[in-house]
Amino acid sequence: MRFPRWTTYPAVALLVGMIVIAVPTPRGFRYDSSVPAPDRQRVVVIGVDGLDPEILAETIERYPEHTKHWAALAAMQGIHSLGTSNPPQSPVAWSNFITGRNPGGHGIYDFIHRDLTTRMAVPSTTKATEAHSISLFDGWILPLFGGDTLSNRSGDSFWSLLRKAGVPADVWRVPANFPVEESLGLSFSGMMTPALDSAYGEFTFYTTNPPTDARLTEHKIRAVSVRNGVVNSFLEGPPNAFKAVDEKTHEPPSVTVPLKVYVDEAAGGAAVELDGQVVVLRPGEWSEFVSVNFSSLPAHLADVGGIVRFYLRSVTPEFEMYASPVNIDPAAPAAPVSEPADASAELAALPPDGIGPYYTQGMAEDVGALKAEMLTPPEFMDQAQLVHDESERMLDWALDRYLEKQAGGLLFFYFSSVDLCCHMMWRHSDEQHPHHDPVFAAQDSSKWSKRAGSTWKDTVHDLYLRMDPVIGHIVERVGPDATLIVMSDHGFAPYRRKFSLNTWLLENGYLVLKDGATKELAESDPKHRPVYLNEVDWSKTRAYGMGFQGLYLNLAGRELDDPQTPEDESGIVQRGAEADALTAELKQKLEALNDEKTGERVVLRCDRAGDVYSGDRVADAPDLVVGYNANYGNSDEASVGRIPDAVLSDNLGGTFNGSHLMAPDVVQGILMSNRPVRPGTHGLEDLTVEILSRYGVQPGPGMTGHPVLQ
Repeated sequence: MRFPRWTTYPAVALLVGMIVIAVPTPRGFRYDSSVPAPDRQRVVVIGVDGLDPEILAETIERYPEHTKHWAALAAMQGIHSLGTSNPPQSPVAWSNFITGRNPGGHGIYDFIHRDLTTRMAVPSTTKATEAHSISLFDGWILPLFGGDTLSNRSGDSFWSLLRKAGVPADVWRVPANFPVEESLGLSFSGMMTPALDSAYGEFTFYTTNPPTDARLTEHKIRAVSVRNGVVNSFLEGPPNAFKAVDEKTHEPPSVTVPLKVYVDEAAGGAAVELDGQVVVLRPGEWSEFVSVNFSSLPAHLADVGGIVRFYLRSVTPEFEMYASPVNIDPAAPAAPVSEPADASAELAALPPDGIGPYYTQGMAEDVGALKAEMLTPPEFMDQAQLVHDESERMLDWALDRYLEKQAGGLLFFYFSSVDLCCHMMWRHSDEQHPHHDPVFAAQDSSKWSKRAGSTWKDTVHDLYLRMDPVIGHIVERVGPDATLIVMSDHGFAPYRRKFSLNTWLLENGYLVLKDGATKELAESDPKHRPVYLNEVDWSKTRAYGMGFQGLYLNLAGRELDDPQTPEDESGIVQRGAEADALTAELKQKLEALNDEKTGERVVLRCDRAGDVYSGDRVADAPDLVVGYNANYGNSDEASVGRIPDAVLSDNLGGTFNGSHLMAPDVVQGILMSNRPVRPGTHGLEDLTVEILSRYGVQPGPGMTGHPVLQ
């Protein structure tokens, strides 16, 4: 996955005299005070990713003494299900909410889309323009233009429609808002915002005892040694776009900064030195964010700023230290993470003016480090707590600004931790999960939960309890005159068994490998290696999977030949009767598939794109959307185009263990309000129309929803 070249912009501006991007400075927000907005009613929408209506009701019933604010809100107008997207994946669902369209209208169908030529994984929410450069000498190049990151989402955002109507709106961290869209107020990017070091961010783990597991080679695990009390290593930053692409990695080499750690075993601590700054830590401590500059060219002609935080696990008998992904520095972002662009710096100012440096990475809770077992579950929850605490500080800052404005208007604010922590900690609450550890589940978790007597088995409920005082705080601050809406993009369900769609297609004759190629061996096999779709014989393959829920036909005239290979990879399935018959056959077989181990249906529903989508971008959709039953989901490996050894297997770690990447019927979202909810069923697109209707703004083109509040 090619990382965007916006990190080169400051240097390109200097070298070729073109002003490409200005580094924002904390000079205050830019508003046109000459056109005062009329007073508008206040509408406050709180998005809690992954909040499930059934789990919330159960939590209120089980812990009444800890859910008085949730219960009070529920007593106003009830707990309602909110229809999610199809498929119910966060970038899809939030795009439904942002645009008031279904995926056929906005064009986001999964976390992962595919390249029509290579059939390999590409990001779903952004696209890059072609980069152009001049080769220089010794592997140096001069980027000229292109390589920009653009939004892949179609349709007007609801806040852009409000802006056109003169309605103020502050939009905080709504997912799929990168690049950031302007509002008449503040707009901050959220999930799907890249880190500085990679598209989604990658932790680094420094250790004197590196793991031998071959599956961990994709992670940045640095083997280090302690010599005379000093660890010498480096921190990896963004790819250097002034360097030629490496033939093996297909990426330019990364820019690095020296890292030194002074270890004092007697004192039981360490001093971390990075870019002229020193942070002292004891084992078990997290640092604050440390700023760091990466220089792509000599003489600091192309410095790009990031922020990173450290966690020291131990200094003896082994040295072990975690470093977060390198986040875009909000005080001087290489690419804007807010609109106006200088709003991020205003927020990052030290208190009392701001909240200090904060995570800008789209998924701040580091699920990757827990998947790789470089953080333990309690360490991961501590890191997630840092994110949650930061969100609370950010919420207060947002409320202060919003409530002091006389203009009123909309405030949207997003919380992420319920979703990402449920993904990773579900198994500890689920005794039927094959990866459930009853010994760990019974251990005390009160240090994290702040609830006496809690254990890790209670984690899912405790995540909901942690939001209770937040809800109470919001209700108190906005008051009864404001319309308050609490919503989620989807709910949650257990994920106990992994299904590998590409392996099923292979074993049923729809996907064919090249001569001599085989599917992957078991990961326990010493000869195991990943097998991707580039080993597929496209002259014989009729269907393939890409993304968590996408199934594509190898369609003639749509799937293209790769001119870089000697084979002809053009699609072979003819449009019309042949494609329709194959789609119907695949749908029937998948919906009839039973798991011999459990007796359960694996796929609850398999939807044809033309049956569930409408809009200008239906042609971009998967031919079938595979809606898994509760307990099932496509394996991570198959989701990125691999062909694992087994069609079905127990979910035993290294991935999510609770999920929502299933049929939309299984994981409905939530809707709560202090205003009466209209009878009937409502979905995310309806909530978009409701927000617009509160200000008399007509739905935009392609919006299909209806108001939901009376």
